[in-house]
Amino acid sequence: MTTETENRPLRVLGVFAHPDDAMFFCGATLALFAMDGAELTLVVATSGDKGSDDLEMTSERLVEIREAEERAAGAALGAKDVVFLRYKDGELAPTLDLRRDIVRMIRMKKPDIVFTLDPTVFWYGTGGINHPDHRAIGEATLAAVFPTARDRLNFPEQERDEGLEAHKALTVYIAGAADPTMTLDVTRSIDTKIRSLHEHKSQIKDMEAMEKRIKERALDPTAPSQYPRYVEHFRVIQLR
Repeated sequence: MTTETENRPLRVLGVFAHPDDAMFFCGATLALFAMDGAELTLVVATSGDKGSDDLEMTSERLVEIREAEERAAGAALGAKDVVFLRYKDGELAPTLDLRRDIVRMIRMKKPDIVFTLDPTVFWYGTGGINHPDHRAIGEATLAAVFPTARDRLNFPEQERDEGLEAHKALTVYIAGAADPTMTLDVTRSIDTKIRSLHEHKSQIKDMEAMEKRIKERALDPTAPSQYPRYVEHFRVIQLR
C-alpha cells in the first residue's frame, strides 16, 4: 500500500451517510491506510438523528451523542479530521446541494483516494434492505468526484469566494459493493475496526455479539483455520 505521493502523505477522504458507516463498511481498510501514514478525513452527511428506539431520546440529544461517538471512533481509526454536513437522517437525497458540499470537501482536502458506498445496492440477498441514505451518499459522492470537483466551472463560487481550486481524485473505493473487484487483507487492522465500533455505544447493544459478527463476516474462507485471515471487499475505480 503506497503512502507517499509527490513526497507527501497519501490523502484519503471517506464520505458516508451516518456515524458508524465508515466503521461498519470499511473501518479496517481505512485504519490500514492511516496506520501506513495516510492522512484520513471522514465526512458524514447526517448526524444520525433518527437512530434510536429510546422513548426518552430527542433528535437534538442524539445528534450530540452520535457526533461525539463518531469523533472518538474516527480517532480510533486514525482519522485526522471528522466533518459533519448535518443533513437530516433518513431524508438524504443525491441533490445538487449535497453534491456541492461534497465537492467543497474534495477541493478542500484534495484526496488521492475517495471512499464511499454503492448507490446501486437496494437489498442484501433475502436478508436485508439497504438504507436509502447509503444509496444517496454513494450517488452524490460519485457525481462529486467525476466530473464535478474536477472541472473548475462547476460551482465556480468555491474558487472565487473560498479559494478552492478544482481537484481530481485518482481512485475511488466503493464499499458494500454489489460487484467488488478487490479483496484487501485487513488482518492487522481488524481489531482496530472493532475498537472503533466500541465507541458507537448508542447503536450497538451487544458488543460481544458485534465483535463475533464482524469477524465471521470478514473471515477469509480460503485461509487455514489456525491462521485466520480477515478481508474487506471493494469495487475500485481508477480515474485517468
